[in-house]
Amino acid sequence: MMNGREKSDPGKVATKPTNKAGRPAAETVEPRTGTEGTADQQGALRTQGRERVTKALDRVRQAARQRKKEKFTALLHHITTDLLRMAFYALRRKAAAGIDGVTWADYEAELEPRLTDLHDRVHRGAYRPQPSRRTYIPKADGRQRPLAIAALEDKILQGATVLVLNAIYEADFLGFSYGFRPGRGPHDALDALAVGIAQRKVNYILDADIRDFFGSVSQQWLLRFVEHRIGDKRIIRLIQKWLRAGILEDGVVTVSERGTGQGSVASPLLANIYLHYVLDLWAERWRRHEATGDMIIVRYADDVVAGFENEADARRFLDAMRARFEEFTLSLHPDKTRLIEFGRHAAANREKRGLGKPDTFNFLGFTYISGKSRKGGFLLKRSSRRDRVQAKLKEVKEELRRRMHWPISEQGEWLKQVVIGFYNYHAVPTNSRALAAFRYHVMRLWGRTLLRRSQRRRLTWLRIAELVDEFLPKPRILHPWPSARFAVKHPR
Repeated sequence: MMNGREKSDPGKVATKPTNKAGRPAAETVEPRTGTEGTADQQGALRTQGRERVTKALDRVRQAARQRKKEKFTALLHHITTDLLRMAFYALRRKAAAGIDGVTWADYEAELEPRLTDLHDRVHRGAYRPQPSRRTYIPKADGRQRPLAIAALEDKILQGATVLVLNAIYEADFLGFSYGFRPGRGPHDALDALAVGIAQRKVNYILDADIRDFFGSVSQQWLLRFVEHRIGDKRIIRLIQKWLRAGILEDGVVTVSERGTGQGSVASPLLANIYLHYVLDLWAERWRRHEATGDMIIVRYADDVVAGFENEADARRFLDAMRARFEEFTLSLHPDKTRLIEFGRHAAANREKRGLGKPDTFNFLGFTYISGKSRKGGFLLKRSSRRDRVQAKLKEVKEELRRRMHWPISEQGEWLKQVVIGFYNYHAVPTNSRALAAFRYHVMRLWGRTLLRRSQRRRLTWLRIAELVDEFLPKPRILHPWPSARFAVKHPR
């Protein structure tokens, strides 16, 4: 057993007792070619470094699986130059710069000496993060979402630390948690929810909305949760530094005891750790010991949907969840949190009581609908959220105005990528109508743009339709039925 003051062997993992576990997954790293003139050297350097990092993280992962109730007391030695390099190349090349103004390309120009210097400062305890820059992005409902953009060097170190911590926490996180985890994506969560509703006894859906989650997290509770599994005080101090670095807005740096800085590299993992202890472990115990009927739950980051066989269970769970969240500085949004009748018997039961069709609910960009198949049986339908589609079309309209005088071929190629991107996410079974509608509206927007720039109106709608057929792919379903993909990824 090692502690933080002892010399560490990179091949060993030190641990000490604490709590429970789930299942591991491998990290993915974005490949990139080397710079001109040193391509062979950089390629070999990155390949060798990646192999060393992979072996080290595999040892951490194995220890986390085997010792699910132990703390890791020596982890900082895994933050190597190789790992920092891997974290750097995993960053988005064109991401906005932090308050330092350093871009990805700027940093790459002198990558190796800068990584060596960063590594040295981290291990000497001389590393100091800079405040994050506050920016806002528009939401589909017209409001603004606050984001915290960290300095590039802070992003690199956060990314490297997250790679190490992911190797541990992937052994702990539960199966119904999907957001921001290696090897898991939104469509895995969508599949799990669809399969749960279709194959389990679900008659009621609780659509829970956590109010301002990333801004409400208690940093004190978060650090206590991290210390359940992480005993290396140097890693804990790094996390403390990031949480207390503050946010720069309008020339003023604000430091708060709440929030994880949504938009930072470490924020998704820290959010998952917080909700793992506040919600996931508690909900799993509640499902096993309190529920009188069937129950399912799916969580993607702070988006939570639970399904129940019995209405009484759903109402008791909702009340208990409210009380649970209050203990940990969280709250449910009173207007956006809803309990609705939903499932295979919902339509018939509501018809008997003289009520209308079952309500719908939204999850990860789709509206879930209690529908019927051609044979009259229950069919869960998913349709692209109308407000999200309208927001996307508004973006396309504004961008077309900017590109109005571009050559038609270049406009067509750009729109082709827009439509393909929409299909890649939204082309799920039962959503054909939304795909066709999106393509149609893109065609109308493009046609109006072309007609507006052609004063003599030589272009006709017939010619525009020909251009659309030439550039824009026709809608087709790209994703398999949820049950088929779920069965492959989660064989029983």
